[in-house]
Amino acid sequence: MYLSLAYGPADLVGRTAEDTEFERCSFTGTRLSAITLQRAALNDVAFNECDLANARFSNSRLFTTAFDGSRLTGAAFTDCGIQDVLFDSCRADLAGFRFSVFRRTIFRDCNLEGATFQKADLRNVRFERCRLSGAQFSGADMAGARFTGCDLRGIGGVQSLRGVIVAAGDAPGLLSSLTAEMGITIEDA
Repeated sequence: MYLSLAYGPADLVGRTAEDTEFERCSFTGTRLSAITLQRAALNDVAFNECDLANARFSNSRLFTTAFDGSRLTGAAFTDCGIQDVLFDSCRADLAGFRFSVFRRTIFRDCNLEGATFQKADLRNVRFERCRLSGAQFSGADMAGARFTGCDLRGIGGVQSLRGVIVAAGDAPGLLSSLTAEMGITIEDA
């Protein structure tokens, strides 16, 4: 267990760990790209301007954790429990959150283009001012999820959006995905 530690601009690229716990730790400018954490527990952890590109978290638990200004391109959070977590101003394009369960989680000002939330439990998750074009939501449970100020053009799995709340300004971005899903052709008159 790692308790109350502060990591600076260290290079921890490609490290692998199983059954590891981090509590009340902070990472600032730390290079963690391509790390692999299996069955990890992160509680009250902060990642500030870190590089977590292509990181792999599997069957891990993240509680009261914040990712602020961090790069998560291609990162995979597979079958994870993510509770009371804030992703703020992160580049998480092509990230994967398959089969993960989210509780009281916020994505704010994030680039989530091409991200995959396949079969994730996203009930009541908030997406605020995020770029989600090309994101995949197939099989996700999304009742009560909220989208405000988001780019929703070309998202996949729109049938999973049942019960979501979408700001009026975001709704036009859903049009092409909804019409394609329903087999509707829109022509210029």
